[in-house]
Amino acid sequence: MPHIQRRLLATAAVAALVALTGCSSDLPGDAPSGTASAGQSADGKKKTGDQSSFFNQADYEAQLAMRTKQPTGPADKPWEQAIDPKPVDTAKYKKAGPYHLCFSNAATNNPWRQVGWKTMQAEVAAHKEISDFTVLDAEGKDDKQISDIAELTAKGCDALIVSPNTTATLTPAVKGACPKVPVIVFDRGVGTDCPVTFIKPIGGYAFGADGAEFLTQKVKPGGKILALRILPGVDVLETRWSAAKQEFDKSELDVVGVEFTDGDAAKTKSIVTNYIQRHGKLDGLWLDAGATSVAAVEAFEDAGLPVPPLNGEDQQDFLQKWKDSKLTAIAPTYPTYQWRTPVIAALKILKGESVPKVWNLPQPVITQDNLDSYLKPGMPPLHYALCGCEKMTGYPQNWGGK
Repeated sequence: MPHIQRRLLATAAVAALVALTGCSSDLPGDAPSGTASAGQSADGKKKTGDQSSFFNQADYEAQLAMRTKQPTGPADKPWEQAIDPKPVDTAKYKKAGPYHLCFSNAATNNPWRQVGWKTMQAEVAAHKEISDFTVLDAEGKDDKQISDIAELTAKGCDALIVSPNTTATLTPAVKGACPKVPVIVFDRGVGTDCPVTFIKPIGGYAFGADGAEFLTQKVKPGGKILALRILPGVDVLETRWSAAKQEFDKSELDVVGVEFTDGDAAKTKSIVTNYIQRHGKLDGLWLDAGATSVAAVEAFEDAGLPVPPLNGEDQQDFLQKWKDSKLTAIAPTYPTYQWRTPVIAALKILKGESVPKVWNLPQPVITQDNLDSYLKPGMPPLHYALCGCEKMTGYPQNWGGK
């Protein structure tokens, strides 16, 4: 068992920010590139307003194409698989073990990150060649993470893993660390390609398109759609909405509202109730993250109305509600198993083995056909099914299960 030094954020109230699970940049170097044109309806009018300044057509097309590509790697270990990998030579980093790995974490301030952190710890414990694992938690603060990275680069780390709090602000800190230690960035990107590898699932565009495409298939033309978002200005959420917007604007569906919920269940329920009262009914719900999906479902139940088609995520409470209430649903995912990959990548780099420059992991979608395989009996409501942790030491107890 490696010696673990850590300063962690105590478990906080998580509901409001639960959906901020993804990267704050879908690719390293992404930055707002100006307002792009929105899709148009048949009469030439934009149906959902202007496209986000975060929208990038090339990245959008690349992510949608990746959804159908076959990844390389072990079939039973998606956290080791890669889509379209372009290997980089790591021979210059090769050294003898044992190894001291360091991790600068953006935060552990929502269930997705908490599940991921538990999974990363189990991955570290599985490798006897890791003698020390030093972890600093930035508690969601850019200035603290800048200081954390500087501190870690002075601790004799053999490799530094970084999950940045934000993209632009953390870029100089990562650039400063790269000449001193091999850097592995995951989950959230930075505006430099100096890290040895950047690890992420396919991304926000794929997530958003999966949910919107489902609604265009399940809701009749002219159906009223309510889009629920968490917060503006967070690019993984912006790209989710950007992709959904593209689908809705070219469809015959009527998006009657795009509302921000702050990730709050009570606010979500209130918004949905107000739209039901205003429009008499809703025919579909699109959400940029699944944490408040159950609250949205309850709004229809309280109104005595059937629940329309909607999307959630791989959180257990939604999956259980889906099954119990026989919902018409889909669950795009942003797998927490990605927290295993940086540890694996760090060891490969230190052993001189090649890794993908951009390590695109598979991003499965939960459907009615495979729902039962993702429901995990005995796991807590806020557990994420795609943890990749079922065969790890300490499961299920270390993840809150029975």
